[in-house]
Amino acid sequence: MDEPVTPDGVAAQRERLVEGLRAYGATFTELGRRFADRLGVHSTDAFALLEIATAEEAGTPISPALLGRRIPLSSGAMTALLNRLEQAGYITRTREHTDRRIVTLRCSTRAKELADAFFDPINAHQERILSQYPPALLRQFETVLTELRTTMDTGLATPDTP
Repeated sequence: MDEPVTPDGVAAQRERLVEGLRAYGATFTELGRRFADRLGVHSTDAFALLEIATAEEAGTPISPALLGRRIPLSSGAMTALLNRLEQAGYITRTREHTDRRIVTLRCSTRAKELADAFFDPINAHQERILSQYPPALLRQFETVLTELRTTMDTGLATPDTP
């Protein structure tokens, strides 16, 4: 039977949860760095490639402008990043929109294969772990993560945030 949670226990539990989220973020960053090493690119390039792939998988391919809001770089730095990814054969830039000025970024088949080979084993382990929890608990956790991320996004959008 669960023991009652005292106020001090709740505060400690929240601290452990925040620390766990911080550690998960640090581990994800390290995973991204290793993926970048595998591809032979800078970690920022690898994170951009992951953003492009994720958007494409969700059925909403991303433009350079939207990518620039997700990975804050100057216009020139973003252009250089995209040039590197394109020259390496990891992305293509197309004009699919009715407004031909809008560029759509897509991952190459080769980039998808490399990402799948790298991330599929980890994703399978995570799926096994998450499948152990009931849908209602996962929805609650999803809500908490969304609210925490919104708080962080708001803080980052505030000019006084360091």
